[in-house]
Amino acid sequence: MSAPTERRPTGHGDNDTRNDTRRGAGVTVAGPPARRSGYAGSLLVSLVMLFLVNTWPGWQAVPFLTPATVLVLGAVNASIIARAVADLVNLLLDLPRVRALGDMIAIGFGVAALVQIWQVFPLDVSATWQVVARVLLAIGFVGSAIGILEAAVRFVRGRFPRS
Repeated sequence: MSAPTERRPTGHGDNDTRNDTRRGAGVTVAGPPARRSGYAGSLLVSLVMLFLVNTWPGWQAVPFLTPATVLVLGAVNASIIARAVADLVNLLLDLPRVRALGDMIAIGFGVAALVQIWQVFPLDVSATWQVVARVLLAIGFVGSAIGILEAAVRFVRGRFPRS
């Protein structure tokens, strides 16, 4: 049995035609219910991460984090909270431009956290692993730049991303 899909009239405003059975030889993709469950899942993950980092077991339970972690914890928490707020708004509204704006803001907070982590580098690792960690942080910067650019295009176009 296939998942129910929502048919929207042309010109609905969000230009999301993934549910149109005329496209793709009758193949439909579940639209809003699938997106909303994704927002809910992401929101749940964000809240669990906040709990794990700040309450139990806490960042101190991670053996390679140094006491300098407290210097980046605020930025990391802000990044997690920004994503959670964006997901909550998306869960309630499910509008393409609102989602794009929320993505840009959440990624911006993530970049701020990456900058702080790069500067403080609260990891107690060998020289080899330090290089690996810096490369991964650099990949995070590049990915964030791509994500912000992609969200800006979605914001201008007013469309959800294609699956």
